[in-house]
Amino acid sequence: MINNYIYLDNSATSQPDPLVVKAMLPYYIEQYAVASSQFSHTPGIKAREGLDQARQIISEKLNAESESVIFTSGGTESNNLALKGTTWANQDKKNHLVVSKIVHNSILHSARWLEKQGFKVTYLDVDDQGFIDPDDVKNTITDQTILVSVQHANHEVGTIQPIQEIARICQAAGTLFHLDACRSFTLIDLDLQRLPADLVSISAHLIHGPKGVGALYIRPGTKIQKWQHGGYHEFDKRAGTENVPGVVGFGKAVELAQKEHLDYIRSLQKQLMNGLTQGIQDMVINGPVDLEKRHPGNVNVSFSRIEGESVVLHLDMKGIAVITGSACFSRSLEPSYVMMAMGFSHERAHGSIRFTLSRFNQDSEIGRVIQSCKEVVETLRKISPLQ
Repeated sequence: MINNYIYLDNSATSQPDPLVVKAMLPYYIEQYAVASSQFSHTPGIKAREGLDQARQIISEKLNAESESVIFTSGGTESNNLALKGTTWANQDKKNHLVVSKIVHNSILHSARWLEKQGFKVTYLDVDDQGFIDPDDVKNTITDQTILVSVQHANHEVGTIQPIQEIARICQAAGTLFHLDACRSFTLIDLDLQRLPADLVSISAHLIHGPKGVGALYIRPGTKIQKWQHGGYHEFDKRAGTENVPGVVGFGKAVELAQKEHLDYIRSLQKQLMNGLTQGIQDMVINGPVDLEKRHPGNVNVSFSRIEGESVVLHLDMKGIAVITGSACFSRSLEPSYVMMAMGFSHERAHGSIRFTLSRFNQDSEIGRVIQSCKEVVETLRKISPLQ
């Protein structure tokens, strides 16, 4: 990597904070026992203490009960457990679930798999900014609906859903509400004493923590069946030896998250969006224009008459990392399913570029990104057959 490379793909993963890495190291080198050995020896007790402390930090951030936070291998597993665990646990009485068309693939593919097992799934439409209409949620829920699953902030276009209203609708209908908060946790307010969500997925590596660790909040009393069997770890909700170093790192990342980080990232977002809008013609913003309704780290735009993949490659040669479409989807020649669900043309979807910022990005980098984009777009348009 070149020394002054600018990383703007933080919705795929983020740079681990050095303080997170420092907090994890003792649990690799010194306190390496498994936490389930707490009743056998002192090293096991030390490992358990690290696990419990991290659980307490995370649960306090959510304003939730400590034992309601179940550690997993990441957001994908948390989403799988939320959907499959609740549908299996309630299949004797109900057989229907509702998901948005622009949720993360771990939810979308879980829903499609459950359809093959005999469950009925309704896929909610979104508008051209990526918003779900709460009335659609209300009208879709039936007496057979087990679960409604939505994403707090979309991974591609940053749309922040009206989760309070959706959660209240689900609560009134006696339907479980699952929230994928992997990209919003610690940056967008999430208070589970005020938000009646039954399940919430969160992940460490998107908030400057380690990869391979996440969590699922399960509100006490929620009927759920574990789908990974083995031991009785995580309050008998998820079997498997706990990733103590990863969990400790997760807790440290949450502890380091501060309100001023949100304000700083939002300022970078405004600077980047304004610079691109003013500096490049025939460009459209994908997702909400109102930044209060958009993830603070997200800027997604489409440049007409050129392919997004070409822009990504040319920016990489200039030392700037961005992505076209979602990180999990970019190797496919198919247009982004999020963009298509929002009603966009193939051209607009293929021409989209996602910039995602973090607190480790520098104010001085934004000007270079804007200038580089202008140069790349101008170069590609000169050779484009669509010109």
